[in-house]
Amino acid sequence: MEFQLKFKVNENLYIKDPENSEIGKAIVKNAIELIYETGFENFTFKKLAQKINSTEATIYRYFSSKHKLLTYILNWYWSYLELISKFRLAEIKSPKEKIYKLLNIITHQDNTNTMIEDYDLAKLHTIVIAESSKAYLVKEVDEINKEMVFNPLKSLCAFFGEVISEVKPDFPYPKSFASTLLETAHDQHFFSEHLPKLTDNHNTKMAHKKFVLDYLRFITTNLLK
Repeated sequence: MEFQLKFKVNENLYIKDPENSEIGKAIVKNAIELIYETGFENFTFKKLAQKINSTEATIYRYFSSKHKLLTYILNWYWSYLELISKFRLAEIKSPKEKIYKLLNIITHQDNTNTMIEDYDLAKLHTIVIAESSKAYLVKEVDEINKEMVFNPLKSLCAFFGEVISEVKPDFPYPKSFASTLLETAHDQHFFSEHLPKLTDNHNTKMAHKKFVLDYLRFITTNLLK
C-alpha cells in the first residue's frame, strides 16, 4: 500500500514550497531519481529540467541551488526516519530491544514500506548513504546551520540518544554515539559496497546491509554493557 507523508520542511531551503503544486512535487520526485542515477556531482538543474519537460527557470523558482534541494530531500528523510522509529518503538518495552530495532531501521532491515506515494525509499536510502554528508561537509556549514536546516537530523539523533540513555543511564555520550551510529551505518555500507578493504566484510556474498547491521550490533552491545 502506498501512502503520503507530509513534513514541515524548513522554509529556508526553498523559495516556493514544492508540496503546494504538482510541478513542485515533480521537481523533488525526479531530483531523487536523477541524483540516484547520476550522483550529486553530476546532477544539474538543466538535467532535471529536461527530465520533467520544463525549464531551469521553473526549478529556480522553487530552489536557489542544488545544495538546498539535496538538503530539502534529506530533511524529508530524517523526519521520516524519526517518525518511523518512534512508531516502531512505541510498543517495545525493553530498552535493549529498542536499540536493536533502531539499528534495523537505520540499516533498512526493518520491514517498512518502500514506497511513500511517489518517493522510492530504496533509492532515497542509496542517496543518503552516498550523498548525505555533502549537505553539511561544506565550508559554509556554520552559516547554513544558523538557518536551522539541520534540525531534523539533530532531532533524530536526540531521539536515538534518549534510547541509548534508556539502555545505559550513566553512559556519558548518548548524542555522540547516536550520531556515530547513524554516520557509521552510511559509511560502512558505502565502504562495503565500493571500498571493501576499508571494512571487515570478507564474505563478498554477504549483503551489505546485513554486514553493517551485524557490525553496529556488535559495537552497541559491547559499548552499552
